[in-house]
Amino acid sequence: MPRLKDEGTTDPIQFGPQRFLNRELSWLRFNRRVLEEATNPKNPLLERCRFLSIFESNLDEFYMVRVSGLIEQQQGGFLEVTPDGLTPAEQLILISEEAGSLRQQAGRIWLDTIKPQLDEAGVDILRYEELSDAQRLQVDDYFIEEVFKLCTPLVLHPAPSVPFISNRSLNIGALLDDGSGVKLARVKVPTIIPRLVRLGKRKSEFILLEDLIRHHLKSLYPGVSIVDTFLFRVIRDADIEIRELEAADLIESVEQTIKLRRFGDPVLLQVDSMMPGDVRNTLMRLHELDPEDMFVLDGILGMEVLQDLANLDKPALRYPSFHPYVNEALINPTTLFELIRKSDVFVHQPFDSFRSVEEFVASAASDPDVIGIKQTLYRVGTESPVVESLLRAAEAGKQVAVMVELKARFDESNNLIWARALERAGVHVTYGFAELKTHCKLCLIVRRERGGIRSYAHIGTGNYNPSTARIYTDFGLFTDDPEITQDIAELFNVLTGFSRQTHYRKILVAPYSLRDGILERIRRETAIARETGKGLMLMKMNSLVDPDMTDALYEASQAGVAVDLVVRGICTLRAGVPGLSDNVRVRSVVGQFLEHSRLYYFDNGGNPEAFIGSADLMRRNLDRRVETLVPVQSPAIKRHLRDLMGLYFRDNCNTWIQLPSGEYVREAPDGGDSAFRVQEYLMGHPSTRSLSFT
Repeated sequence: MPRLKDEGTTDPIQFGPQRFLNRELSWLRFNRRVLEEATNPKNPLLERCRFLSIFESNLDEFYMVRVSGLIEQQQGGFLEVTPDGLTPAEQLILISEEAGSLRQQAGRIWLDTIKPQLDEAGVDILRYEELSDAQRLQVDDYFIEEVFKLCTPLVLHPAPSVPFISNRSLNIGALLDDGSGVKLARVKVPTIIPRLVRLGKRKSEFILLEDLIRHHLKSLYPGVSIVDTFLFRVIRDADIEIRELEAADLIESVEQTIKLRRFGDPVLLQVDSMMPGDVRNTLMRLHELDPEDMFVLDGILGMEVLQDLANLDKPALRYPSFHPYVNEALINPTTLFELIRKSDVFVHQPFDSFRSVEEFVASAASDPDVIGIKQTLYRVGTESPVVESLLRAAEAGKQVAVMVELKARFDESNNLIWARALERAGVHVTYGFAELKTHCKLCLIVRRERGGIRSYAHIGTGNYNPSTARIYTDFGLFTDDPEITQDIAELFNVLTGFSRQTHYRKILVAPYSLRDGILERIRRETAIARETGKGLMLMKMNSLVDPDMTDALYEASQAGVAVDLVVRGICTLRAGVPGLSDNVRVRSVVGQFLEHSRLYYFDNGGNPEAFIGSADLMRRNLDRRVETLVPVQSPAIKRHLRDLMGLYFRDNCNTWIQLPSGEYVREAPDGGDSAFRVQEYLMGHPSTRSLSFT
């Protein structure tokens, strides 16, 4: 680690820009941790394939969004440096070196480790040359009947105009000689049919679609000599902004954004190592890319195909079957609201079933006493029981209002479909703000009861999406607290109407009060520690990037506050630096489930405060999104959350410890310590069984 300035000082600012880690390199370290899970022999073999797929998808999106933005800054002459002191050009150089090395490592992991072990386990991806006569006959017939008509042979160079190569598509390049000179041609591997072509009905043997097409290229270019073939991919800028002035209608603007995304400028070229150097240069020139914008790779290009492999019905090669805990009282419409009236209810998915959230909305749709439902929708998935319940509620004549965020990146099209279905059912649908994303996860139910109108709310850290609820860890809180539900009702007026309210009773709302609310509590904990010598903050989030938050945590550490952070991804804070962050510990947990929950816990001199919600400590979440954090008021739930953080710090198998340099090392059982995996433990100890609220 570079030497930090003035290490004897107690002022974080005096440590200079080096007190911050670079956010892009920190993200790449996170993706390295994902890749390491593909090498972990304690993970089942098909799950290791899944980690390779996730690594590839992560890296694609990183280039499509983050790297494309840096390229735009560089080309636009943007000279402002990051908090850690790097220009866009300097970051691009470091990213190219780190990301290229990681992607090459991933290819070798597949070729040298995972594929041979799959072969031994009876899961084979064969080359065409390795097929039996019967298998060749099968795939040849399949090519003629299913594949041939979907392939479009094109000439890339020399050509009157260069054919467009779509984002993330896998392409077969070929050198063709028709007697008048060698030309470079391309065939896009169709995405409408499976890329894994199964050989036979029962065996786990496959051939990749691109290999099948390569063998049959002559049928696509008859009468031409095929000199050589190779594979390549192009990654394009997908971070097309929605600009308010470009379209008066937000829906029209989003639809245009979706269309433009596939035509974004190229940012990365991936080629297989068999491609000749002159062909690489031609492809770079055609896409106006430099050598540092190209990865030369061995193994599979487009490893997202391994997700399909990971889904094979091979129980012995996958994680043991897991079924979330279902608390019957929470899915019974006759007891659900009664339970929430007795006490707040905390759920922790996927260990607790998402059915409690789905039933909360479904009960509201069928309950004759419910008169209104208000909900935010960010990413709901292609199949959504929650949205189906909202549709039924509207058809039953209830007052239903939904804020659909159309700018949820890569989910815009799906959200448009649901928004139109809701509108057709008579739901009041709004689409938020052109300049802000609405990222909060809120559901408010209004019920007419014997004592008058009572409201119930669900506040979550994750989306109302049944698919991600099975693989993301998220918190949820059900409450009927009058002040919290009134806050949420008033926030919905901001989301759906012209209200400009910025102050709330109990909830913290970005971009209005959330930043200041968290900073005030960090500073309060700092002051208590200076006075008493004691202080504790526990935080769990996806990313810690905001400089002001980081400096406040440094100051807390220097005052003696114990700062324990579980940060899954980006963390620009340096833990354990003498004189700066001696009392800060940073852990990252990468396991079977994606850690996605957010918690902010302050000991407050023995009178603890805890908040859960949708916000990470990033500038975008604090200043450019509508986010909410809700206070946890139940002493039992607050104790449970503190104990839960203790479990995360006990994990010695899936936990990575951040060093002062910003690098991470895997925690391992020490001496006689037994192995402890927090996610595995929570599968057997779900919150709705551990907490007594019935």
